Amino acid sequence: MSLSYRFALSSIAAAAVLAAGCGAKPDAKAARTKADTSSGEVASSAAGKPGATPTFLVEDSVKPHLRAARNKHDSSSYFAAIRAGDKQLAHWPSGPTRLAGSLLPENRIVAYYGNPHSKKMGVLGEYAPDQMLSMLDKTVAEWRKADPSTPVIPAIHLVTVVAQGAPGADGMWRRRETPQTIEQAYGWAKSRKGLLFIDIQAGHSTLQQELPLLLKYLQRPDVHLGIDPEFYMHYKREGVRPSAKVGQMMASDVNYAIQTLDKLVTEYHLPPKILVVHRFRQDMVPDAENIRPTPHVQVVMDMDGWGPPWLKFDSYHDYIVNHPVEFTGFKLFYHNDVKSGEPILTPFEVLRLAPKPLYIQYQ
Repeated sequence: MSLSYRFALSSIAAAAVLAAGCGAKPDAKAARTKADTSSGEVASSAAGKPGATPTFLVEDSVKPHLRAARNKHDSSSYFAAIRAGDKQLAHWPSGPTRLAGSLLPENRIVAYYGNPHSKKMGVLGEYAPDQMLSMLDKTVAEWRKADPSTPVIPAIHLVTVVAQGAPGADGMWRRRETPQTIEQAYGWAKSRKGLLFIDIQAGHSTLQQELPLLLKYLQRPDVHLGIDPEFYMHYKREGVRPSAKVGQMMASDVNYAIQTLDKLVTEYHLPPKILVVHRFRQDMVPDAENIRPTPHVQVVMDMDGWGPPWLKFDSYHDYIVNHPVEFTGFKLFYHNDVKSGEPILTPFEVLRLAPKPLYIQYQ
């Protein structure tokens, strides 16, 4: 592991002495799916509204702690996650050699997620483009303030192959986005000198069927890839509607995406690509330890779960930190994370986790 990444991963270990034991996890943790997300309502808490600027306390810059609004359950899970993460860093995979043009770990990426044709999938469709981009600007500024030592790159994360509630003419339970929509999202990213991530929710199709159709976009040096095991129904019984059950990918599927991107980078002399893999349950990628990043493809395992802070801390530890691959990500939901009445997690709070997430996504 490079010294720069080890430094980026580190957190303030002394704070672990404040930790209490991790609380019990309710059964709802295993049952959580984005079927609930799609019907989420706007929270009444002002601190949870998109674009709202959270109040940062002076102590945030000194030691890891939670905002006063957090409860004891949040606190115990938070410090347990920090303590366990610090221990795990000693065993973190060193990863492939960093090549010139690699974006991680020297930068942090802050992405807005969704699809412009759906108001329920995330901010890309919930707000008019100008308002959404203005919100992204403010959010990027918050992360720059929270960690001035790490440059922040804005990103648009477009769900490009969208899982559907009906099988469609070909029985694949997915819709492929139009070139016009992809170019529109690319234009948003370019307007902020940022990145575009194109994301695949394959339904009953496969990465082998969907990814080749997107390579013409991935030939661009500022376009990267996301894949979503939650909506990958290839290993589920035939006819299961995406979101009715949580899907699954194997490491071999992820490695196919890695090898495809690696070949693309080599053939077109591109800077290394980033691959984001969403995860909020162990069985979504049951053999994640067999994922093999390459120097040309940097892999981010993104904690994709929503809920109260304690649940997000536990999920980050249980499904990302406990199964180290390469880099880590953390997803924040403007609506579903504040259903319990607590404000959305701030950048300062997330940055005290170990390892520090380098990919942040807002839905």
